[in-house]
Amino acid sequence: MGLKLVVVGGGSTYTPELVDGFARLRDSLPIGELVLVDPAAERLELIGGLARRIFARQGHPGTVTTTGDLEAAVDGADAVLLQLRVGGQAARNQDETWPLECGCVGQETTGAGGLAKALRTVPLVLDIAERVRRANPDAWIVDFTNPVGIVTRALLTHGHRAVGLCNVAIGFQRKFAALLGVAPERVALDHVGLNHLTWERGVRLDGVDVLPKLLAEHGAAIASDLHLPDGLVRRLGVVPSYYLRYFYEHDAVVRELREQGSRASEVAAIEKQLLELYADPALDEKPELLGKRGGAFYSEAAVQLAASLLGTDGSVSEQVVNVFNRGTLPFLPDDAVIEVAASVSSAGAVPLPVAPVEPLYAGLIAHVTAYEQLALEAALKGGRDRVFDALLAHPLVGQIDLAEQLTDRLLAHNHEYLAWA
Repeated sequence: MGLKLVVVGGGSTYTPELVDGFARLRDSLPIGELVLVDPAAERLELIGGLARRIFARQGHPGTVTTTGDLEAAVDGADAVLLQLRVGGQAARNQDETWPLECGCVGQETTGAGGLAKALRTVPLVLDIAERVRRANPDAWIVDFTNPVGIVTRALLTHGHRAVGLCNVAIGFQRKFAALLGVAPERVALDHVGLNHLTWERGVRLDGVDVLPKLLAEHGAAIASDLHLPDGLVRRLGVVPSYYLRYFYEHDAVVRELREQGSRASEVAAIEKQLLELYADPALDEKPELLGKRGGAFYSEAAVQLAASLLGTDGSVSEQVVNVFNRGTLPFLPDDAVIEVAASVSSAGAVPLPVAPVEPLYAGLIAHVTAYEQLALEAALKGGRDRVFDALLAHPLVGQIDLAEQLTDRLLAHNHEYLAWA
């Protein structure tokens, strides 16, 4: 029979990357039926058609169906992957634009733009998750929807069988493996922090930490990829995620964003070209252009996570995921959601022990965790005061006048998505 997997947000132009991974790695995750769900019917049919052709080209025996009916889609589902974007690229473009008016970084997951996305997203995700639970309480929910940390915390706090997933860790794993000239499976990361706020404190090759060697031989290239100073990366002796640049070089990033325009505009142009390619009935593989869309290696990470959660390979794997803290980082609440290596099996994801976190990182982690707690309260309960509190608590805001200005702009640009506004 095979598994039934559902992708909510299946009309995304990124979905063919996921489908390609399902097809290539079918021995790890034997899918009998893949259901793509999306309210955008025209886009969904384009994506669905390409997905069927990808399966056929690679000899995958599973079926691909498309629907706008969530209840029908999740009925009997073994796992549901969430990759939705409330408001589409237009809303993202706003998230990346209006914060700049106040001298703050405009980004879809970090700062005020990230809060706006959380406010739009959390209520919808919880509604979807509740419908999944009614259809099949044993189904796993894998959340790839940003901001992953806040969304996963909402899901777990409401008792859903959920794990958050991001492609940053697997991206680093693949990059380091390539630099070392080894298979990715031999590389494991000492990855610690929150979603989009992480540091690689160790890179283990067959159990031996080779991060010092990597930094000595490839430090300049690694730093260049992160758009961070080589001297900083070498002095820290760790590899920060790209998103740390929004904190470490905030003002420089703001100047750059004001000059170059939003990433959303760039993605929208890429999506337009992709949809034209997808409409070609002869296309039966993911096009090269899709590599510029973002989300590299997500399909591999998603297959690995789903296979372990569903027990299809019968093994316990080590994967970097978003899970409840539960004492792993003792300076955070148990119900904070952290992004660390975890032991993943059909019983769920359990964080592996983490060495004490240095104050240079622990302080920022604790600060952003406090913001995320307030952001979740604002998303669940609404109210201008809660939005203001979350912004005031954010380390990239933290000033009364600035928080007031950002609150006004956030509410003005997101009024149609917030039932309480």
